[in-house]
Amino acid sequence: MKRFIICLLGLILLLNIAGCAKKEENKAEEGSLKTYSELSNGTYSCEEHIYKYRFEISGRMPNAAKNSTFVYLSNLPEISFEQAWKASGLSSSLDDYFSEEDAILVEQR
Repeated sequence: MKRFIICLLGLILLLNIAGCAKKEENKAEEGSLKTYSELSNGTYSCEEHIYKYRFEISGRMPNAAKNSTFVYLSNLPEISFEQAWKASGLSSSLDDYFSEEDAILVEQR
């Protein structure tokens, strides 16, 4: 009977310790266009791709009345405002768009 009680207390203690273990959580962000997550290692995940950088790129497009902001997740070290607005869907040239492996637009303000 003593062994049973000791084993039961040991099991309860073990389950209690396992339940208090720190869990790795991803911080989910809901952009206006796509939902993405910041991973614990500082990278970002969106639609099964991993990106190193998150850029908020602001500026004024030609003939626009106000500034625009584009939020991109990217594996490229930098994106200019001109590249950002053209790749957001406003260019008629396919050469202006990013591949999904390079960058993805997640929010536009």
